[in-house]
Amino acid sequence: MAQIKTSTFWVEMIKKLLVVLIASVLNALALNKFLIPANIYAAGINGISQLMSSMLGDFVNIHVSTGLLILLFNIPIALLGWYKIGRDFTFYSFLTVAVTSMFLAIVPIGALTDDFVMNAVAGGALTGAAVGISMKYGFSTGGMDIVSLVLSKTTGRSVGNLMLMMNAIIIGTAGIVYGWEYALYTLLSLFVTARVLDAIHTSHQKVTAMIVTRHSTDVVKSIHSKLIRGLTVLPSKGGYTGDDSAILMIVITRYEMYDLEQAVRESDPNAFVNIIETSRVLGEFWDVDQQKKSKSL
Repeated sequence: MAQIKTSTFWVEMIKKLLVVLIASVLNALALNKFLIPANIYAAGINGISQLMSSMLGDFVNIHVSTGLLILLFNIPIALLGWYKIGRDFTFYSFLTVAVTSMFLAIVPIGALTDDFVMNAVAGGALTGAAVGISMKYGFSTGGMDIVSLVLSKTTGRSVGNLMLMMNAIIIGTAGIVYGWEYALYTLLSLFVTARVLDAIHTSHQKVTAMIVTRHSTDVVKSIHSKLIRGLTVLPSKGGYTGDDSAILMIVITRYEMYDLEQAVRESDPNAFVNIIETSRVLGEFWDVDQQKKSKSL
């Protein structure tokens, strides 16, 4: 059993490292081949790094690469995430940032097309794909995703307005400094990023999983070995087969979906899992600090 667990650990780590590599390449291509050459800006920390890099070069004649700024901005954010969110999530998220910065230094900056709409759509789509596949495997591409989780955990409120404000600052600054045409193309790119992210991974903070299984005891034990979340077990009967089963209901954050899927797959590969978007939760929903305290008891 211990050997199987060790083998599974290495397989999962290799999967995540491959996702880190793919997400980093997608991010680097989005920036160096579509967004940066067209003066179109990404969302969050990447967009702020782009703006600072271009403005320092254009107005102060100080040339600092976007990749270096992305890395520097993410260092304090990663430290915050390490202590407030969790080491595994933060490690892979910051590793994605570091590898992205490396590819930004390797991939030459140069437009593949002069069409601004194509640059905005392609850059936004690649960025959304990078973020989406990272989230499916339980981490992020760094930056504001980590900040959002920390603020959501400490305040208990949605940080959608903060994200909206930051992107509005990016769009507004791009419009004032480089012209409103570029601001509109940036807005289009951000819209495409959001749509692609939604297509790959739910953008909602919390989701509800309904798990239909004939091995409820094993599944519950497996889930609790990976997640500190409450479960509701409901007796059920198959409408077609008439066989007895159980429905497990659990509310989790989007970053816990990968661990949940792994837990169910390991304990009952034939289980039926339905993921439902959850807009609001009333009652007790443990944040990361409460989970850590529970682990230490």
